[in-house]
Amino acid sequence: MATQPSDAELIVSLRARVKELETENAKLLAQLADCHSHEMEEKLHGPDGKDRESKEGNKKLEKKMEKKESGYDTRFMSHHSKRYVALKVMYFGKRFYGFASEAQMQPTVESELFKAFEKTRLLIGDRKESQYSRCGRTDKGVSSVGQVIALFLRSNLKLSAINNGNSGVVLDEKHEGEIDYVRVINRVLPNDIRILGWCPAPVDFHARFSCLSREYKYFFWKEKLNILAMESAGNKLVGEHDFRNFCKMDAANVHNYRRHITLFEISPTDVRYNGNQLWVIKIKGSAFLWHQVRCMVAVLFMVGKGLESPNVIDLLLDTTRIVRKPQYTMASEVPLVLQCCEFDDIKFICSSDAGDALRLHLVNECQIYQLQATIFHEALLNCLPLSNDQSLTPFQGTKKKVSHVPLMSRPTEPSYEERRAKLNAIA
Repeated sequence: MATQPSDAELIVSLRARVKELETENAKLLAQLADCHSHEMEEKLHGPDGKDRESKEGNKKLEKKMEKKESGYDTRFMSHHSKRYVALKVMYFGKRFYGFASEAQMQPTVESELFKAFEKTRLLIGDRKESQYSRCGRTDKGVSSVGQVIALFLRSNLKLSAINNGNSGVVLDEKHEGEIDYVRVINRVLPNDIRILGWCPAPVDFHARFSCLSREYKYFFWKEKLNILAMESAGNKLVGEHDFRNFCKMDAANVHNYRRHITLFEISPTDVRYNGNQLWVIKIKGSAFLWHQVRCMVAVLFMVGKGLESPNVIDLLLDTTRIVRKPQYTMASEVPLVLQCCEFDDIKFICSSDAGDALRLHLVNECQIYQLQATIFHEALLNCLPLSNDQSLTPFQGTKKKVSHVPLMSRPTEPSYEERRAKLNAIA
């Protein structure tokens, strides 16, 4: 009797199949681009190579192209050579409705990136033809210094014999004489987004499925938190577990809630303010569920405040015993940073000129935010005295103490099975 393949074997098989389909898709897109190129040549010059359009007609066409909202019609770029590249992206997430643009809320980081690709005439074809992929979809307000995307962009390099004829795709690994993607794109991006580096990528590369691991950092003020208790609880998260009680469940699209956490660290930074020290939690794993990091941090804060025992992590990870997730509020999105994404054979590069401009820009941004912090601090110093004439530090506020309800005594959310049954009933 044939044995069923394990989940791990099935995932490996599916990833291999995805890579095969992406490679085939890249070849077909290249052929399609080549066909578009020949069609445009025939329309503009005719099959015999002689101009069929008058100079006046060409001028009208150019003016029409200039009036387009996107700045240019990407179909007219199809005669250019292109190459598949990976880009390392940083962004300060405060004003963005997340990274991905599918939510119909603006602005998003992704929408700003594609505006920049169009302004710089780097995009050939539409987004689908660019074989675009992203490593992750960070939520509203979340920042990153290591997001990775991949897509076809225009290339300065001429095609060689190894590029399989006139497909239009540059397959060489060399980058001498190539467009300085970092410098060109950064010149048109808003101040809170920057390209940190680029790398030639194989056509079967996928920013999400080729990623080996992702690392997040979560910053917080120590205040009166018990760091040793948080560390003890956090270490219980390391390993492969079912994290359905530490995420926002998406029963329609996610069927496997097992994830592998490879690293948990909690350490102080060198930043202090008014006697309080900034600490950081570092969490690394192969992949993460929706809101997983913010849910894990929320429970760790309960442990740090002495409201829950570190053993609450063991209970929440035991999904045979705790089949329904207790209701609790996630940690804030603002201190969360996607730190880095790890890949095989992807080495990001940045020219010295682009690197100098990038560092200058980031230094200027740091100074701007430090000036803003100074102004808020001046306002704090100039607050009117309290009625009881007691001075308070920012971390001794008069918040009303809310009684804590133990996690295991709280109302629960529907289980995965209940959510699936409801979805099936609707279908």
